[in-house]
Parts: sequence; structure tokens; C-alpha cells
Amino acid sequence: MAIKTILVPVRGDGKGERVLDHALAVAKRFKAHIDVVHSRPKPEDLIPFATISLAHIRRQLTESANKAAEVEEGRVKRLFDKYCKAKKVPIVDKPTGKGVTASWHEQVGQQSTVVALYGRVADLIVVPKPEGNLGVNTLEAALLETGKLVLMAPAKRVNKLGEHVAFGWDGGIQAAKVVTAALPLLTAARKVTVFSAPVSTDPRLPIETAVEYLRRHGVKVAAKTMNVKATGVGD
Repeated sequence: MAIKTILVPVRGDGKGERVLDHALAVAKRFKAHIDVVHSRPKPEDLIPFATISLAHIRRQLTESANKAAEVEEGRVKRLFDKYCKAKKVPIVDKPTGKGVTASWHEQVGQQSTVVALYGRVADLIVVPKPEGNLGVNTLEAALLETGKLVLMAPAKRVNKLGEHVAFGWDGGIQAAKVVTAALPLLTAARKVTVFSAPVSTDPRLPIETAVEYLRRHGVKVAAKTMNVKATGVGD
């Protein structure tokens, strides 16, 4: 299975360009479509309506919040248009399947909720690395509520991505799910390294089984066992 749709949630936090850089680097490898979604918060998410009893004040605050949201949407949309023009990425209503394309759509609701829903019909979700608490809810929604592959974009920009892929293997079910989800990236990589700790007393599959499985899929993979000392969770 190839990566055909990449979901990229954006907002006016200054991180959109570097997140799009990472999404574009993957899209170029698979000729994928980049689905950019901007979330407009509901007025009740921004205003403590429970403490406001006068109807006319509530109405004024709602109108003000909606106008501010429209201004923000317009600003972020212009940045998206400028980015696509600079990178020569066609903006389309629907994917063509003939090359890298991008689309823009807006949804009402918290970004984490939108990602949890629309991430389920994407092959890959690209989110920025959180800074403090900002972005944590979106990252957790992508990881825990979609069942899809998630790429957390660091601060630096990239031109190429996925040449050398590394992942950890402990023989557990979560590791197996990650390998299955990441197969498109693993098969496209020039080099893949699987890291594992020494075999424990638990009934886990050894690293050699993962290597054999990946090689049957045409993955250029090598294994490396790390000499680590077992420690407690708190350490």
C-alpha cells in the first residue's frame, strides 16, 4: 500500500511552513496528495459563556469571535497559497493521482477533534513537534484516535525525507502495528535499521523475525542489538 493522502493540520502559530516541508518531502516520494485542514474554534470554546447571562453581550462576543476567526482563516489561507506557489504545488479540489497536489479545507471545532476524525481517512498525518503544551492535544489525537501513521515534524526544514529509516523492535504487538503502518516508507527507503535490546525472558519475537519479514517485502534492512541495562520506569 502506498501513501496517497497526507493530512496536515495548520493554524496561525508560525509552524505551518516547516510542517508542509515535511509533508511535501514525503508526497514527492509517493506522488501523494496533501490535504491541509484549518480548524476554526467554536465561539463557546473561546468565550466563557457560562459566566455571561445577558443575551446581547453573548451575541456581541459571538460576532466578534466569528470575525476574528474569519480574519485568521484568511491570513493562514494566504500563507498556504503563497507556499504552494513557491513550491509549484498545484492546488486542486480533488486529488488527480497524477502527481503531488494540495487542497485546503476548513472545519469548525478544536484542532484535535478535527484531526481525530479526518485522520482516519488519511494514510499519513503530519503534525509539528509540540512546544510546551501547545500542540500536545493534536499530536495525541493523531497517535491515539486515528490508527494511522503519524510524522512529528521537528523545527528544521527538509528537502528529502525517508532515505534512512530507523525504528525500535521489542517483538510486541505495538511494534508489529508500527511496522505494518510504516511499510510504504520502509519499502521506499534506501536503508532501514532495526534496533533491539537483548532478548528478555518475556515470550517476544526476536529481531531476526522482523528482519526476515521486512526482507520479504523488499526492504533493505539491517539489524542492530543495543547493549542496554534494564532500569525502572522512574529512572
